[in-house]
Amino acid sequence: MDFSELRFSTERLDIRRFVPGDFAAFQAYHSLPEVYRYLYAAPLDEAEAAEKFAKASVPRLRKDGDAAVFAVERREDGAVVGEVVLKLESAIARQVEVGYIFNPAFAGKGYATEAMRAVLDFAFSTLNFHRAFARLDAANAGSVGVVERLGMRREAHLVQNDQFNGIWGDEFIYALLRDEWVARQGSI
Repeated sequence: MDFSELRFSTERLDIRRFVPGDFAAFQAYHSLPEVYRYLYAAPLDEAEAAEKFAKASVPRLRKDGDAAVFAVERREDGAVVGEVVLKLESAIARQVEVGYIFNPAFAGKGYATEAMRAVLDFAFSTLNFHRAFARLDAANAGSVGVVERLGMRREAHLVQNDQFNGIWGDEFIYALLRDEWVARQGSI
């Protein structure tokens, strides 16, 4: 699927492909230690952010491992508040990993839940995925709240499965099937 002209909206947000003018906002939240605390990586410097932005600007889901990253823009003022991602885990099994990163300056307003609801609907209705799952740091209470509000079920608690800066972290895996989504939404 060609995502170059993709744009879908929620009540307050537009979800679309990243464009060159989005780099400053992208770099701003990718440089924050509080954002990367739950990503098991160091915040990005300008060169690393530019490399990641270049990849994010070309969303694709052709083969396993491909990712489609989309900007989340607040409609009222055009501010890029974060990003959402679909990562093709298995084309054969029609499974996609979903994720998101939001600038903490925009936290507490429900943007992540609103954007992810639209992304899940897109994944199940337009892209016809069978299963969507999210992997998140067990200590990230905000993200746990997002996936639970979306009706995703916790399928696994991986204990001390990753390490960053000498600190072990647990991971939760949440998932949702297309049929469950359809039943909750009424139809697709």
